[in-house]
Amino acid sequence: MAHPNHHAESSARKFGGVPADYHAIHDWFDASKAHEALPVHRALRHHSHGIFEAQQVFGRSLVNSDGRAVPVRFVAEQHVREDCRRIPSVSDWLRGIPVASWMVNGVILPDSERVAPDHQADWRASVAAGQTILGFEDWLADREARERSVSARIGS
Repeated sequence: MAHPNHHAESSARKFGGVPADYHAIHDWFDASKAHEALPVHRALRHHSHGIFEAQQVFGRSLVNSDGRAVPVRFVAEQHVREDCRRIPSVSDWLRGIPVASWMVNGVILPDSERVAPDHQADWRASVAAGQTILGFEDWLADREARERSVSARIGS
């Protein structure tokens, strides 16, 4: 389905009441569209665990405008089935995600992180001291080349 309103209209036909009775649940399922407006946004809530999360957020049941108590799980299952044709598990979604290098190249962070050096301040000081006439970009490239050269000599 394209929009939470369509899901809410479907809920009203299935469980009674009016679409507004169900908007909050369907809006919650599709809130991830704010970050990713492609079908993959569904990986965040459109699964068996998302259905039980909806129940934790909205309670076990809601009372619609007809006075009928409707299990939130039924409404949540309806939403997921209408979008995915079945109720996938979290694992179903995760197995479809390709592993990227940033996912597996973790590092232990230092206890205190150093502040990045202010290269422009260094360049201005070099210009003021008459140590360079180079523009910032050229000065920075020259400095990095010298640092690589020193590192290469130390490493060999």
